[in-house]
Amino acid sequence: MELEGVEIEDTFAEAFPIKVARALITAVNERWAMEVAREATGFGTSVIGCPSEAGIDKLLTAEETPDGRPGVAIMICHFKKDGLKEQLIGRLGQCVFTAATTAIFNGLEAEEKLPVKLHFFGDGYEYEKAVGGRKVWAIPIMGGEFICEEEYGVKSGVAGGNFFIFAKEQMCALTAAENAVAAIQHVEGAITPFTAGVVSSGSKVGSKKYKFMHATTNERFCPTLRDKVEGSAIPEGVHAVYEVVIDGVSEEAVKKAMRAGIKAAVKVPGLVKISAGNFEGKLGKYQFRLKEVLGL
Repeated sequence: MELEGVEIEDTFAEAFPIKVARALITAVNERWAMEVAREATGFGTSVIGCPSEAGIDKLLTAEETPDGRPGVAIMICHFKKDGLKEQLIGRLGQCVFTAATTAIFNGLEAEEKLPVKLHFFGDGYEYEKAVGGRKVWAIPIMGGEFICEEEYGVKSGVAGGNFFIFAKEQMCALTAAENAVAAIQHVEGAITPFTAGVVSSGSKVGSKKYKFMHATTNERFCPTLRDKVEGSAIPEGVHAVYEVVIDGVSEEAVKKAMRAGIKAAVKVPGLVKISAGNFEGKLGKYQFRLKEVLGL
């Protein structure tokens, strides 16, 4: 199979169920909203070593937010509901509440909700009011008042949608990955949790040599090991591989994000192949076959 002259391997991305919450951060301007969103989603690349997976979903115009200010929607993901609640309290309480001019609102309609009770910080001076038709708390702070909702929708989402970009040169692969991430940013309900959305050091489960390691380099996808390991997945002429990992609020959101990302990536000259990572269907509940994602 080919798309724009680039080989699309007949394989699938294997993904997993995860609990997802979505918060809307608003501020006096887009710069402040984005700075706070980046802080609130930091150290959230992979649950292999981070307390949760987190990322920026989309920029919000003033018309899209409850208080009529610029904003950013973020997503926070955790395998357990209690763990997600803890992450919401920590990330929103320490990274958003403390930032100048910000407010927080629930960004996910769901039957199940998690309480994030920040109003106790007001020490009795806090009060309830309505903003944009929503019940919120107003908490007196040095900068004025902090406005927040205290119930956040939670639902079962999907973590680990992915695709691999094989290219002749490193900068070609990076440009394709950057274009893919930029396209995915237009898909609501999906995030690319790694730094700038790009994974440079894809891993495999466990280790062949170090038994204490839970994850180690995926040698089959390392170009410099092409002639040194059995079963290398690196085609001749490929000198760089990057991965884009996607978490979403639903299967459809992940599928749309994969499609948008791949279609943007293959337009870059020098790409050789698009593939995906899986565990032979043995671990993940979800399988996203590339040919079905792309309609090939």
